[in-house]
Formats: sequence, C-alpha cells, structure tokens
Amino acid sequence: MIFYMQESQNSTTDQVIAQIWALTEPVLHAEGMELIEVEFRRESHGWVLRLYIDREEGISVDDCAQVSRTLSDLLDVTDPIDYPYHLEVSSPGLNRPLRKGEHFARFVGSTVEIRTRSPVMERRNFKGTLEKVTSHSIHVNCDSVPYEISLENLDKARLKYFQSGTRGEH
Repeated sequence: MIFYMQESQNSTTDQVIAQIWALTEPVLHAEGMELIEVEFRRESHGWVLRLYIDREEGISVDDCAQVSRTLSDLLDVTDPIDYPYHLEVSSPGLNRPLRKGEHFARFVGSTVEIRTRSPVMERRNFKGTLEKVTSHSIHVNCDSVPYEISLENLDKARLKYFQSGTRGEH
C-alpha cells in the first residue's frame, strides 16, 4: 500500500508536493533510490524544496549532489513551482520520516513519534513502539496502552532513534 501523509498545509503547497512526488519518484526509482519525503515550506531565507532520498546501502554526499543536479535540470524543464526556491537533497537521517505503509512495515519493533490529524482516544501525539502494520492502520504501544491509528489520520510520523540504544530495524 502506498500512502502519502501531508503535514497541515495549504492546498497550493499540497499540490506542489504532489507534483514533485509524481515527477521525481520515477527518476529516483530508475537510479535505484527511494523518495522518502518531500517538504516544501517557507523558511527564513525563502522557499525550500527538500527531498529525502534513500537506498538499501545508504546515501552518500556524492549521491545527494548527483541527484540534486539531475532533479534541478528536471525541475527547470517542467517548472512546477512558479516562484524562487532552494532545492535541497538529503538522506533521511536517523530520525527518518515514515510516510508510506511499507516504511512503517520496515520498522516494526522500533520506537516512533506520531502526530494525528484528529484525536485517537483523546490524544494526538504518540511516542511508543510500533507493533503492527495493516493495510489501513498502524498499532503503537505507548506506556503499555495499545493504540490503533488509521493511516488516513496520520499527520506526521518519525522513527525515533536513541543514541544509547538501537533503531530496532526489522
């Protein structure tokens, strides 16, 4: 199952992100890479389009530079954004975003931080162990309380890495 979460944003930003996913994901896939996350937001120095990429053996600085050049050319030709922005390409890092159903499935047993769009059992923020993933939901244990969270209700999710422990990849 492919599921794309969106942070609370306006519809123009949502449309830009959807266009960027559609344009860049096939290019990255052809290079043996996976698009993990797309962010498009205004920061202190202007608009930033940030893409997080990964592959099984990891991503190097050279990989990010090469992808940045390739995608810069693609975005210059297709011109999906009508105003100036900065393109950044990065690896997802240790506290990587979890966006698609298969991302969650890869990290069952790991600690995650989740924010929902609407409350689940009177809460919107969760930090706990990702116990199970189904086609429609994830199951998280927070403080010995199990929660089932619909994928459609997810606003933001990240793998939580603790320096004193491990990520618990499965």
